Amino acid sequence: MPLLQPGDTAPGFSVPTHRGEELSLASLHGKKVLLWFYPKAATPG
Repeated sequence: MPLLQPGDTAPGFSVPTHRGEELSLASLHGKKVLLWFYPKAATPG
């Protein structure tokens, strides 16, 4: 898959929330979404 560029449409995905619930991008349709992550979070190094 090629890297996304600013303004590209995100592909569909699902992720677990901090509460252990499943959250899908499709469930947020029509809302503004900001997704961030921490590389190496909770990993050694």
